[in-house]
Amino acid sequence: MENGAPPTDEADKVAAWLRANPSFLAERPELYRLLTPPRRIHGEGLADHMAAMIAAERAATQNLAASARAEDGFVRRTQQAVLALIAATDPAEAVSHEWPALLGLEHCTLADEGLPSPHRQRLPTGTVEALLPSGRETLLRDHPTDAPLLHGEAAALITRDALARLPMNGTPTVLVLGAREASALPRSGAGPQLRFLAAALAARLYREGQA
Repeated sequence: MENGAPPTDEADKVAAWLRANPSFLAERPELYRLLTPPRRIHGEGLADHMAAMIAAERAATQNLAASARAEDGFVRRTQQAVLALIAATDPAEAVSHEWPALLGLEHCTLADEGLPSPHRQRLPTGTVEALLPSGRETLLRDHPTDAPLLHGEAAALITRDALARLPMNGTPTVLVLGAREASALPRSGAGPQLRFLAAALAARLYREGQA
């Protein structure tokens, strides 16, 4: 075997399968990024191959750029939300009433396992540990099956949510964010921002004697 190439008999099988399935690569253009282009073949076949590789690379670059824009936007929105929290009279009310617009989300709330209180979502005992086991601080999910429990009346609109455990003793408490558009909660780089929001909330709740 040379340069990681498969044995001759295996290579022949792959080649035969590709001949029998000529649309395989065309239907999976991302695979062109993994292929080494032919060097001593000319004509339309080579041009098509190179064009496919260029298109795949361009698509990958566009996806990276879109992810970077989404991450940068979430960072800015997080900063705005924390500024609003600093000025708020009631931190829990700020989360539920001000943060959705500031973060570009459909639903934001504090959820805990304590007694019912204004602007908080009541959770059954053990829920926070089940969602965020010890050692796990944040979680992003697509189409959460327990949306009614966490998002209440907004549940039907949530396509992606994010959870962040508040770093404090006492009643287990979690920040719940829900997005109608998944891109509003980007997977790339969301963890640090979620932990920042949770830490800021914990600090305000502690200061207000609500922790």
